[in-house]
Amino acid sequence: MAAPVGSVTLAKLFDVSSATIRAEMARLEVLGLIAQPHTSAGRIPTDAGYRFYVNSLTEQQENPTDFSSMREMKMLGRGESPKRNVHALEVRISSQERTDYAIRTAVDMLAELTGNLGLGTIGDQLYLSGISRLFAQPEFLDNSRIQSVAKLLDNLEPWLREARPGEPLNIFIGHENPIGKASGVSLIISKFRSPFSDNSYIGVLGPTRQNYAETMRLVRHAGNILENTL
Repeated sequence: MAAPVGSVTLAKLFDVSSATIRAEMARLEVLGLIAQPHTSAGRIPTDAGYRFYVNSLTEQQENPTDFSSMREMKMLGRGESPKRNVHALEVRISSQERTDYAIRTAVDMLAELTGNLGLGTIGDQLYLSGISRLFAQPEFLDNSRIQSVAKLLDNLEPWLREARPGEPLNIFIGHENPIGKASGVSLIISKFRSPFSDNSYIGVLGPTRQNYAETMRLVRHAGNILENTL
């Protein structure tokens, strides 16, 4: 849910005392991993908190044998639903006869499957899909947030062309975004080779609050499928 979480809610969820939760939350707050948006509110993860979580996901996805149980694997997006989503991506993308159609299909499907804004580069152009999905999320009820995201999108294509993020999967969380630092969104993109460029990109833009495990997996697979197909 897109709202601060209090100790009482977490105590019920994990079946421990509120005092225990408050002590742990205080420690996390000192470490800068969670914050209180305003007096008497619960806590929300900070950009640093999300970064810590994403780094742990990256390690676990790269070393799947480290999981101790199938329950943990499903929690990180390795259950049947993500497998179906990856299969659907592969079928839809590989069925396209034209390169630009394949990239557009991948972008459209990422927007549909993640609820975020999908994006992809086709030559020197940036193709976007799912803007209404992105702005329908509760984080963007404030018009100033929408304007910040719009400015980021205006500058995203030239930034990608100039910066050329080099990793197969690139994740920029909140203030880590080189443009639109105050927009409160995360950019998750995968680099792949295409007939248009050796530095083509496919990915999503969404609020910092999102299902990183599944989104990272889908974006990574979309990039791999496009490179292998094209």
